[in-house]
Amino acid sequence: MSKHGHIAESTGDTSTVTAKTTQACNTMTSPGRYELLFLSVVVLFVSVCVAPLTAERSASGYRRQVPKMDEAFLRVHNVLGSKVVVYWVSNRCHQCLYQQLGVVPQAPTPGQQSSEDFTVGTQHEITLSVNSTSEDKVFCTVPFHFGEMGNYSLWVKSFAQSSAVNCTIVTNAVPVNSYIPLLVAFLIFTGLVLLSAISGMIIRLDFVKRILLKINGTMETERLINSELGSSARGVPPITDTILPPPPSPSKRLRSLDTFRGISLVIMVFVNYGGGRYWFFRHASWNGLTVADLVFPWFVFIMGTSIALSIHSQLRTGVTRCSVLKKVLWRSMQLFVIGVFIINPNYCLGPLSWDSLRIPGVLQRLAWSYLVVACLDLLVARGQLDIMTVDAWWSPFLDILFYWPAWLFVLLLEVLWLCLTFLLPVPDCPAGYLGPGGIGDMGLYPNCTGGAAAFIDRWLLGESHIYQTPSSRVIYATQMPYDPEGVLGSINSILMGFLGLQAGKIILHYRDLHNSVITRFLIWGLFLGVISAVLTNCSADQGFIPVNKNLWSLSYVTTLGCFAFVLLASVYYAVDVMRWWSGAPFVFPGMNSILVYVGHEVLEDYFPFRWRMANTQSHAEHLTQNLVATSIWVFVSYVLYRKKIFWKI
Repeated sequence: MSKHGHIAESTGDTSTVTAKTTQACNTMTSPGRYELLFLSVVVLFVSVCVAPLTAERSASGYRRQVPKMDEAFLRVHNVLGSKVVVYWVSNRCHQCLYQQLGVVPQAPTPGQQSSEDFTVGTQHEITLSVNSTSEDKVFCTVPFHFGEMGNYSLWVKSFAQSSAVNCTIVTNAVPVNSYIPLLVAFLIFTGLVLLSAISGMIIRLDFVKRILLKINGTMETERLINSELGSSARGVPPITDTILPPPPSPSKRLRSLDTFRGISLVIMVFVNYGGGRYWFFRHASWNGLTVADLVFPWFVFIMGTSIALSIHSQLRTGVTRCSVLKKVLWRSMQLFVIGVFIINPNYCLGPLSWDSLRIPGVLQRLAWSYLVVACLDLLVARGQLDIMTVDAWWSPFLDILFYWPAWLFVLLLEVLWLCLTFLLPVPDCPAGYLGPGGIGDMGLYPNCTGGAAAFIDRWLLGESHIYQTPSSRVIYATQMPYDPEGVLGSINSILMGFLGLQAGKIILHYRDLHNSVITRFLIWGLFLGVISAVLTNCSADQGFIPVNKNLWSLSYVTTLGCFAFVLLASVYYAVDVMRWWSGAPFVFPGMNSILVYVGHEVLEDYFPFRWRMANTQSHAEHLTQNLVATSIWVFVSYVLYRKKIFWKI
């Protein structure tokens, strides 16, 4: 795969292009056995229908080598009387240096041509530059989006009786459409959803209910008869003491929260398993967003929401704050230790080596965020809450004013992040540098990847204890290690968790006032969206603070917080207010999130989550494997839900 590694959309024509200069178990609304059936059918359909969609490549006399996934074949024909150098740069690479693709010798004699074969990346549009070797003169630049497995020719020739050079790209063999497996998978899952909805409607019909009731009644009668015949003694009903009060009924659990958590977790599992090797299911190389960049902040967000509800519930039942704090400390330590083991899998081969032990990680970041946000809530949480009044002018801000000390602390943390990011001196790097280093920024700061964030990690943890292969290597060809779960970014993950905590406070203060809850969610989403627009200037690279998952930049948190509030409002309305949707199947992994996350990491390389593929250069086979693996974890979480098994720490 070429260094800039990105997937292109197929170009379906053969035209000539001439260049110029992403507690508890509720009873689901639909019967569990039907959900189990549909989850099983998902795996079967994906395996049968998606796997055969391997890329077919048309034979061509031009093709001497078969490009790999996300690559195309390019033959450069030089008809000039001098040799030329071909350079390339990805159009997703911001202010990047051109990289050499190769040298094409001069034509042996006038009227003849010389040619060289190359492979080019297809994930994004690239720009080719044809230069003279002797005078460093640019003959032409050609922006083009190559299609996967396509066959192309670049002709470099001069016009008759003119010194002007013409560069033309010709499509010799039409590329494959690598997105067909995605379309088929989407249609399969959409069909299963529609089938589930239609079957649910049929089951709710009166005459179907009567039939099912009659069948169930007959089976129950037979069971009772058999039970009586097999019993040696008549059962005596137990004597109950009517003086004792009835046991307290469990508090109502919001299925929308488990559904939201499950959506984040299922997407996380899918992208961690590979996402079919599509570029938008991988983390962005530096600035910008892909689908893979959405899920971790959402998980932190809903964790904050759960903290608000959990601590309020414990304080209301009389648990002391000291006892809750002990639980918080113990759980944080467990998450951190489990995280260290997961990201250092060589423990299976023997003792861990401190020399190369990676310390930061996903669960470690969750542990730290959980600890700080839970401690903040313990300081300001109330055991008894009244529903908000809407009469006073200050009532819209009461759920914030009640917790002003916590808000003040979080704002001070953000001031600290801004000062460290933009004012901390970093050796050989400009102050406030937020770039990727490498070939970015015209190659001026190759060893400044991440600026102050990377400098703090290397100073506190050591270069060998952080992530060695960051996503910035894909496009920006960086060589420095950088950890996206580093120390400085943890400050903004606390902010993300605190925004989730605010969502939980809204649910508590406006309980049973569904319109107020949804309205405030949407207002928060709009407010955070406006902040993001100001910080980023509505662009990927031009703003004051770009959206950047590697840095966990402030605009990244406000943007994902905006998305989280809007998504939670939608799920809350559909699941808990209107009850249009039970939350299945996402609610099942959402209720067993730690088990699913740890399990998918530990068992990633074992069957049936991974197997030997017939064609490793096929998106269809990778997509099938990753969808099947993800579906298996959804199925496992469903079985655990039915067995009432939940792993909590």
